[in-house]
Amino acid sequence: MSKLLETVEKTIAAYGMLKPKESVVIGVSGGPDSVALLHALFLIAPRFSLKLGVAHLNHCLRLNDSDKDAQFVEVLAKKYDLPCYIHKKDVRKYRMENKFSIEEAARHVRYTFLNNVANTMQYNKIAVGHHSDDNAELILMNLFRGSGPQGLSGIPPVRDHKIIRPLIKLNRSEIIDFLIQNKLEYVSDASNMDKKHYRNRVRHDLIPLLKTAYNPKISETLNRLSSIIRSEEEWIDDVVRPFYEKTVLDVQENTIILSVSMLNQYHPALQRRLIRMTIEKIKGDLRRIRFNHISSVIGLLEKRPAYGKADLPDRIRIQRDRDALYVFKEKRMLPDIRKKINDSDTFTFEYQIEKLESVFIREIGATIKFTEMRMENVFDYRYAGQNTSFFDKNTLSFPMVIRNFRPGDAFQPLGVGGTQKLKKYFIDKKVYRSDRIKCPILLSRGKIIWVVGHRIDESVKLTPSTRNVLKVELLLA
Repeated sequence: MSKLLETVEKTIAAYGMLKPKESVVIGVSGGPDSVALLHALFLIAPRFSLKLGVAHLNHCLRLNDSDKDAQFVEVLAKKYDLPCYIHKKDVRKYRMENKFSIEEAARHVRYTFLNNVANTMQYNKIAVGHHSDDNAELILMNLFRGSGPQGLSGIPPVRDHKIIRPLIKLNRSEIIDFLIQNKLEYVSDASNMDKKHYRNRVRHDLIPLLKTAYNPKISETLNRLSSIIRSEEEWIDDVVRPFYEKTVLDVQENTIILSVSMLNQYHPALQRRLIRMTIEKIKGDLRRIRFNHISSVIGLLEKRPAYGKADLPDRIRIQRDRDALYVFKEKRMLPDIRKKINDSDTFTFEYQIEKLESVFIREIGATIKFTEMRMENVFDYRYAGQNTSFFDKNTLSFPMVIRNFRPGDAFQPLGVGGTQKLKKYFIDKKVYRSDRIKCPILLSRGKIIWVVGHRIDESVKLTPSTRNVLKVELLLA
């Protein structure tokens, strides 16, 4: 038995992926990973008495090449004498209809197709070809995105007791060696070399640099990290569950109602976990749910008066009514903020800031963060970038207001003599109208102190006598 087959069998046993006489549909793209997976499962199938099938989704992303990949997989399945299920779906059109990224749309379409095949043709499991290098890349990408522990836990070997990844303990070079040894043909996707894609830059630039300059076993290290975090996350979920059950007021069709008063008794870390757990139960997963989304929900817990709502990706809406926090999924798409932006009369936002905190501005998907500093700890602030500004704190007072542009707004731009209408400032700076009404405006004592991303007001600048500094940052989601 080859080393790869031995590793696959150990992985299957370690995670309880398969039982004798189970049926498995294998997602085969035609690339090296899925071809190796197909061959490996075909070789071990007699020992487990497995029933196998092949499924291929034509994404229509590469025109004729996509059709050729589908033909390749169909011929490959015939060589193995396995049933083959091929489906064609225009992922670009699906992306536009659902406002996903192209990667998210492709993933959603692919797993919907695989689940449909499994359910319709009565397969117990779905096998896909993710390996340890895929996992290492995802962990780095999630780390750079500011992900929490769940993102750093990486790709689970088994998901929902149905999707299995028998190659997850193998790396890319081991898979290629296996293909060469067994003289197995596969197709190559040229887009995997295109460095305009974030993942490809991580794969072809960053990880080789980390291996050469920092840690030759970086992939193994990241996979070990994900394994540790995944195990601890499972334990923490067990610890959190009793708090969840205590906090739930009611469960209705597609709606979970949480007690605000109970949530407010908990540590913020526990609040975040309970909110994420609730969203996952309604949504089915936590994809596209970011830290700033959870922060906006926590903001509802502190809101006065005790009413408000937050709209999250994939039609998830959180609504507070006094002590009840409703978490549910709308049947229709939530209003598209981008359409509202074209009409300045209907696009407005305003948030009151009572203290030093981070405030999520749902309408533009960004967070304003406030930090107090001593002047001696402020380095060369002139190079901080447009989205960070420093103010003499003694010239300011809370509550502050963050809102968008209103007719008649005026301020005294730093370094410019005299007051200027904000509309004229935007025109002089060639700021598009659609960008003007999205631009956050920070006010203190009713006076504009920062046109965020542009210029602060002359009256709040740092001076030689400044001792206390307020640092304000715009963090884009």
